Amino acid sequence: MLNQELELSLNVAFTKAKDSRHEFMTVEHLLLALLSNISAREALDACKVDLVALRQELEHFIAQTTPLLPENDSRDTQPTLSFQRVLQRAVFHVQSSGRNEVSGANVLVAIFSEQESQAAYLLRKHDVSRLDVVNYISHGTIKGEEASSEQDIPSNTMQNEEQPVPEDHMDNFTTNLNQQAKKGNIDPLVGRQAEFRAYHSSTVPPS
Repeated sequence: MLNQELELSLNVAFTKAKDSRHEFMTVEHLLLALLSNISAREALDACKVDLVALRQELEHFIAQTTPLLPENDSRDTQPTLSFQRVLQRAVFHVQSSGRNEVSGANVLVAIFSEQESQAAYLLRKHDVSRLDVVNYISHGTIKGEEASSEQDIPSNTMQNEEQPVPEDHMDNFTTNLNQQAKKGNIDPLVGRQAEFRAYHSSTVPPS
């Protein structure tokens, strides 16, 4: 279901997170991985995103907010529920459009639905929207050129945003998390909420 390029991006990201002893693999880790994914990078380039600045912001946020596993802890890095939802949403949208493979660009679109995440905030900060990315995927539209309207987006892409995702299509990056979450073995917010609030208050302008 995930194309080979996306699988490679995820594997590299998980390896780096594990080597850094990160307890969790977050949406921010995912977006950082997509900056090296060809299809996602092309979409961001088309949206005029400063990739160097975005990479630095993501790396700083991850370093400041991600809890670390003790050196003698043998547990593996675990994807958070938000990370899981992004991949689920991307899989569902691709299936609903009649395609078979999920690309990095599809995952990039799905990140925007995690509106409270720092990843989505940073994308908005760089003046890129979900519509910008969808227009590029669907029509090859470069930001700043004549853009398509909301009506031009395939209806299933917009209408299915919050529909449930069939669990039988989950891959091994998410199935294990589902099982552990049901057992109460992990809580992706433990040790991260206070850090996130402190960092977020210093980077997000007051509403």
